[in-house]
Amino acid sequence: MKTPKIAAAVGAALAAVALAACGSSGSSSQTTATPAGKDPKSAQLDAPATLTPTKPAPDFTLRNSHGRPVTLSQFHGKAVLLTFIYSHCPDVCPLIVSNLHNALSTMSPQDASKAQVVAVSVDPRGDTPKAVNSFIRAHEMTGKMQYLIGTKKELAPVWKKWGVAVQATPDAREVDHSAFVYGITGSGQVEALYPSNMKPAWIVHDVPLLAAR
Repeated sequence: MKTPKIAAAVGAALAAVALAACGSSGSSSQTTATPAGKDPKSAQLDAPATLTPTKPAPDFTLRNSHGRPVTLSQFHGKAVLLTFIYSHCPDVCPLIVSNLHNALSTMSPQDASKAQVVAVSVDPRGDTPKAVNSFIRAHEMTGKMQYLIGTKKELAPVWKKWGVAVQATPDAREVDHSAFVYGITGSGQVEALYPSNMKPAWIVHDVPLLAAR
């Protein structure tokens, strides 16, 4: 089986970030802040891992919890924060969404308008529209996150494109999966990788830089 290009590229970046899955958390590190006034296209990100060179973000189209089709590339011009989660996850997924919520709530309205959070389900059976909408409301992400769902036939090709490992536990109550947030630039390149226990300040710092690239 061939390794997806994006997975190979991310694998190289993961030298600084441990694999995270539900039931565990990724490692973290902090880089130096970007000097004031530096060109955003060349400024250093706070992300613990970055891709050099960047890789094109594999595109896909899925439906959100309201049944409307959403295509990843439709968000060109924004910093896209892409993650793979499921709504009844007991630990890591709520942590990811909580950190993203805190980041969006902390940044200025101008910078928040440059960000788009996209979540792709890793649980075709459990992530019903009702469950997902309840999850979005509970985490105060209404209007701030596109949570995309579908059948396994629809979702599995997206997991493969992004090199996301998905494995239900034997009792099917939980799902072990790669748990990162991918930072995608305004021009559609994967540049940054954040662990589940990211610092919201990293996202606050990086969003305007990613959007400008």
